[in-house]
Amino acid sequence: MSEKTPHRRPATFKLGDPGVVVIDPDETGRPARGTVQITPEADPALLPVPIDAPRVPVRRGFRWGALFWSAVGGLVLLGTGLGVVNLIEDLFARSQTLGYVALAFAVAAGLALAVVIGREAFGLARLAAIEKLHLRATEVLRSDDRAESRAVVNDLLKLAHQNPQLARARATLVSHADDIIDGADMIKLAERELMAPLDEEARRLVSTAAQRVSVVTAVSPRALIDVLFVFVAAMRLIRQLARLYGGRPGTLGMISLLRHVIGHLAITGGMAVGDSLVQQVLGHGIAAKLSQRLGEGVLNGLLTARLGLAAIDVTRPLPFTALPRPALSDLAKDLLSKRDEETT
Repeated sequence: MSEKTPHRRPATFKLGDPGVVVIDPDETGRPARGTVQITPEADPALLPVPIDAPRVPVRRGFRWGALFWSAVGGLVLLGTGLGVVNLIEDLFARSQTLGYVALAFAVAAGLALAVVIGREAFGLARLAAIEKLHLRATEVLRSDDRAESRAVVNDLLKLAHQNPQLARARATLVSHADDIIDGADMIKLAERELMAPLDEEARRLVSTAAQRVSVVTAVSPRALIDVLFVFVAAMRLIRQLARLYGGRPGTLGMISLLRHVIGHLAITGGMAVGDSLVQQVLGHGIAAKLSQRLGEGVLNGLLTARLGLAAIDVTRPLPFTALPRPALSDLAKDLLSKRDEETT
């Protein structure tokens, strides 16, 4: 504040007062005489995430925890195998028929375990490939490398070749493969063609999950049921979003995805979004219109929506550049309008 600006005594104003003007932070200008200008603070939940922001926290150094659990898992596997071998030998000693039956069960169990391990490894490799593709696309947007952009688009087409919904988009991208297009523009073209229908479906999944959580937690009689249902709904939403964008997570893949989503929320400031959500709910007059249980349901739905938006950022193979990132305010409007329809 300059020395020429007169000091104003503290006073209270009503937002409905015609003398109070709400302006954006970017707007500049001298206020008219007799008016009061208010500049609202930006909602941290709606702030854009920079392109170069890391998706997950980078871990460095030797991971002793991974070594411990790997060693424990190896010991348990060896002990189980030794126990099975001793059991089969004992059954063969008692009866040859029982021994062959036990051996057949052991072979079937080993085959099933090998298939499960293979599927888990494939799911983890698929998630790692999507994360690497996201990082490569981000680097191309910075460097504008034409050759690397074609390589990224080719890998993206391989990732989306099993989705019949993207057949026309894949054909469009293939037709532009030999065109003279800059690297960053090629990534943006791929995003508009391939990600647009997937983003729309992802927004629908997040909105549906948020509404379901809002309704169930509003009518649930127990807090434990609320916690369990929110956890199951969140895990299901993350799995659906991962499958939508080309991932095929198994059990270990879901654990990795959940850790990445929580890390992304921590990096983007989403863990402290509770205050802004409460302000959003109170700003829409929900506290005056709904009961306490319904208000808690709306807040749980908004928190689920915020988790879904973080999961989109983690599972999406391309960063948001040409297309707008789904905003929490849009999902909040859908959730609040749905709640108003149910209360009328």
